[in-house]
Amino acid sequence: MQTNQMIKAALMAALTAVGAYIIIPVGPVPITLQTFFVLLSGRLLGKKYGVLSQVTYLLLGAFGLPIFSGGQGGLGVIAGPTGGFLISFVVAAWIAAHHSSNNKKYFLILTAAVLSNYIIGSIYFSFVTDTGLLAALNMTVIPFIPGDFAKIVLVLILAPVIEKRLSFNKSR
Repeated sequence: MQTNQMIKAALMAALTAVGAYIIIPVGPVPITLQTFFVLLSGRLLGKKYGVLSQVTYLLLGAFGLPIFSGGQGGLGVIAGPTGGFLISFVVAAWIAAHHSSNNKKYFLILTAAVLSNYIIGSIYFSFVTDTGLLAALNMTVIPFIPGDFAKIVLVLILAPVIEKRLSFNKSR
């Protein structure tokens, strides 16, 4: 069973990388599908393997594979303005793994996961770019709210279907 979960974690890391290539440039931080796969990894794999999938993604990118947004890779990307958003994927996957069968409660859990992404990412962005926090929020949070709301709804709809069809058994 552990090998099966590790393979699924690798698959979610790969899907997060694919999500990095689907971008809409809106400023210093592009809109990508990464967040969708981060939330989905936590939901489908549970805390341990959801986090493992995102740590794997970060390590592969840090070692230079061009799997961050726009085909970038290396430690320089993690140390750069968008690095906080990448680092927050680990926390967001862990939060998203706190599944509830109640969709209203799980919506709030997924919202908390996205908020962790916003908080860690925008504070890191503000620090690295020496931008005021309010300006950083305007650049790195406000444009993303509608899309992230849609990603949350998609996870709520698709995760149960994926679990049933592909037998995603979570090891929490």
